[in-house]
Amino acid sequence: MIKIARENLVKWATTLAVLFLLVQVACDLYLPTITSDLVNNGIVKQDLGYIWHAGGLMLIVAGIGVVAAAGNVYFAATQSMQVGEKLRKQVFSHVMKFSSRDMSKFGDSSLITRSTNDIVQIQNVMMQVLRMMLQSPIMLVAACVLAYIREPRLTKVFLISLPILAIVVGIVMYFAVPLFKSIQFKTDRINLIFREGLTGVRVIRAFRQDRREQKRFKEANTDYTDTAIKAYTLVSFLFPVMTLILSLTNVGIILLGSHLIANMTMQVGNLIAFMTYATQIMISFMMLSMVFVFVPRASASAARVNAVLEHQPSVEDLPVKDREHLAEDASASLSFDHVNFRYTGAERLALENLNFKVTAGQTLAIIGGTGSGKSTLVNLIPRLFNIESGEIKVDGVPVDKLSQQELHSVISITQQKAVLFTGTIRSNLQFGNPNATENEMWSALRVAKAADFVKEAGGLDAKVEQSGSNFSGGQRQRLAIARTIIKPASIYIFDDSFSALDFKTDAELRQALKQDSQLQNAVSVIVAQRVSTVANADLIIVLDDGKVVGQGTHEQLMKDNPVYQEIVYSQIAKGDDQNA
Repeated sequence: MIKIARENLVKWATTLAVLFLLVQVACDLYLPTITSDLVNNGIVKQDLGYIWHAGGLMLIVAGIGVVAAAGNVYFAATQSMQVGEKLRKQVFSHVMKFSSRDMSKFGDSSLITRSTNDIVQIQNVMMQVLRMMLQSPIMLVAACVLAYIREPRLTKVFLISLPILAIVVGIVMYFAVPLFKSIQFKTDRINLIFREGLTGVRVIRAFRQDRREQKRFKEANTDYTDTAIKAYTLVSFLFPVMTLILSLTNVGIILLGSHLIANMTMQVGNLIAFMTYATQIMISFMMLSMVFVFVPRASASAARVNAVLEHQPSVEDLPVKDREHLAEDASASLSFDHVNFRYTGAERLALENLNFKVTAGQTLAIIGGTGSGKSTLVNLIPRLFNIESGEIKVDGVPVDKLSQQELHSVISITQQKAVLFTGTIRSNLQFGNPNATENEMWSALRVAKAADFVKEAGGLDAKVEQSGSNFSGGQRQRLAIARTIIKPASIYIFDDSFSALDFKTDAELRQALKQDSQLQNAVSVIVAQRVSTVANADLIIVLDDGKVVGQGTHEQLMKDNPVYQEIVYSQIAKGDDQNA
């Protein structure tokens, strides 16, 4: 929490907030003294001139206090909101650097909670820090001193009320703080279930699991609600108890003070001032106790946010002085040299001893059974994971010696799951090339065999719903392919991005890709399940359980590779392999 405040609060604005607060506290503490003098020297002595003088002074002090309070609230509010803004920006920017490995460590739902609910908790406490947390102890100590100076004999009442108040606050905090901390984790759970329900709503309905999911959400929601009710009930219990103690304290002060006044050993104005100071002391204690209740919850939130910000991404760039750069006139190429890869904590390699090289104008195809490591292999090219040993080169330069920004500038990829963003077809294509002209966009759409349905949908400015839900699976894939090929790159990767297409569209699209001038000067990497998709590739790699069990052209593999033959014969009739 202190680290977040130190790094994100603006010093001059925070200083002004504190200065305004000190002026406000000084005014609040000075008013009871003026009131006491007004009663003792003005009302009792019937001095009208002194009453007007003291009354005017009270108005001036009260006015200064109001202005100071407004200044403090303004700077406290703006600073706390700006801390939230900065934290959200920092978290989002840092998470964008995470690899899949880093994302899985935290989980999507937890990252959403940390960037929203947790940061809101920090914002609220920052506001309290610049208001109550500074004001309460200053007011508490100063009011105690001034009350003792004004009438030390009445301070005996505090020897009873303050310990009782401290015990009550301690008991409430002992039970409430753990509840507030657990609320954050239960918020994660609700977000996880709700997010799964939204993204998997079609699967839930298809398998008639609506009631099961509703029950699952209800249990998590009820658990969160019960915990929150317990926590806030305990906190709300403080207010009536403190009010009762404050009232009893005032009764004790009046009883003791009335005897002193009756004995002519204390003035009435002193009793009024002391009661005001006593109220300030008790209110300050109440405010301070509220801070102590909510700060632990915000501290837990701050720890969760710091855990994200302090997490070192598993894929990091070399220092600038150690980096290499791509030559502007370098010919496109991709090579794997004895590459091994293992997932974190795994006992065995996910990919073992990969060796191959393709150059500009060539197509590399990767085929294999489910779980053989195809997508893992292509994810190593843009360095979404770090390899365990070996070397991967793009355009002749090892990928780990390039900055990720430079590496990604020469790679264009269509992921296995076609992801479209809310907006328009135009804005989605501009993800690939922000400077693309309309002609270039239509050209990419024609190559991807998407131009016809885009025209029917309303053209480039046709609306794209969240995740592209207003398009079919095949249409989403073709739009994603168009976004990939519109980007000027050295390497184009298509990770099983033809799976939702029919055979005719698949064949037409591959033919269009082969004839595209931009792709003819680049390396194309195709991951597919269908033999027909990979048969015309210059180099086919056959994966089985993370190992390369064959590589060559379709004709070469059909002659002497049993794994490839098995894949072919499982898809087409024996003897028809030449038509693949």
